[in-house]
Amino acid sequence: MNNHESKIQNPKSKIAIVVFPGSNGDHDALYALGEVLGQRAKLVWHTQTDLSRYDLVVIPGGFSYGDYLRAGAIARFSPVMGALTRYAEAGGWVLGICNGFQVLTESHLLPGALMRNGGLSFACRWVHVRVEPSRSALLAGVAPGTVWRLPIAHGEGRYFAASDTLEALDRSGQIVLRYCAPDGSLDPAANPNGSSDAIAGVCNPQGNVLGLMPHPERAAESILGCDDGRRFLEAMIDAWGSGQGLASYADAGAESVVAR
Repeated sequence: MNNHESKIQNPKSKIAIVVFPGSNGDHDALYALGEVLGQRAKLVWHTQTDLSRYDLVVIPGGFSYGDYLRAGAIARFSPVMGALTRYAEAGGWVLGICNGFQVLTESHLLPGALMRNGGLSFACRWVHVRVEPSRSALLAGVAPGTVWRLPIAHGEGRYFAASDTLEALDRSGQIVLRYCAPDGSLDPAANPNGSSDAIAGVCNPQGNVLGLMPHPERAAESILGCDDGRRFLEAMIDAWGSGQGLASYADAGAESVVAR
């Protein structure tokens, strides 16, 4: 099922992993991107107000601010979010994982909302996701139809958007990942949380901001049960390293943002 082969040639991307009070996936992301993939990954506290020195920014999973009010609702007001908005608007690449996805929707950097799981219980298990034809720059080198096995761990992971928004997302290529059966078919039984249209991940209209509920950083080594998460992260680094990341910055007129 996994038809992406790593071609990382220059493991030199600078990656910021934003840490909020309550984050618990930050060190998982740091290990996967730094130790496993050899990137220059660094934890960045949520009071940071300048992200321009980084090539990629990751908003990790966890329970930012204890998920009080609702997941991601308080984190959106942290000082770093102003910097993240400017960074994304300049063409910077942003990856939001689980709680990070929730933060990005709460901040309106991504469309839709993450709601309580359909079963009203916390879901912690392995799922399969299918890569859709999309405009996501972060997964630009991955063939549509690729299936990855990744873990989930969330209570508010049901992606929701109004029907007209869902149609617009589909037309514009913003639906990046869908929950699926192991063979890639769309089966309602494979949808772990009742997400609209089985959506597991979406991107913004420019394709430089991606959010997903599954945790690729928790499946970065085979000893963890599967290393498909490594393939996901490698694909992201491959896309950046091939120059697509630099091109997105240049197209936005923000070449100075890139600092190797």
